[in-house]
Amino acid sequence: MNSCILMAEIVQEPELRYTSDNQTPLAEMLVEFPGARPEDPPSTLKVVGWGNLAQEIQANYHVGDRVVLEGRLNMNTIDRPEGFKEKRAELTVQRLHRLDGVSLSSTVTTTATPMATQPAGGSSEKAAPRSNSAPKAKVPAAKFAAPEPVADANLDDIPF
Repeated sequence: MNSCILMAEIVQEPELRYTSDNQTPLAEMLVEFPGARPEDPPSTLKVVGWGNLAQEIQANYHVGDRVVLEGRLNMNTIDRPEGFKEKRAELTVQRLHRLDGVSLSSTVTTTATPMATQPAGGSSEKAAPRSNSAPKAKVPAAKFAAPEPVADANLDDIPF
């Protein structure tokens, strides 16, 4: 099965188009992720989403958003005018998650008011004044529970 998970940053605004035959929505964008080694330049990849997901991508994601993409990796062959064929990778996205912990289907953001802190050492300085707009609190990423341990049943006659 072809399944790929990639953490990247959106570098081209998602573009919404429709197929000519049955008007199915299609969103295309470019994402960038770091190279395998520190000295390698960042790589870019074309990402495509279809149907309702395409419309949600176009409405909710923008340049600079850091995302985790889940989908299928495809290799497309393109005939170049120079007379040779070029292969380009393309990811057909099935799920998209923001790195701040909010997934595509959950666009709820929470806000929290910051607590006033006193400088260390008990100084009599006042805390910086707060602005009227509360900063957005980071939503923790989903935590996965470890599987339950299997009871140590002696199913084997071999003692190791």
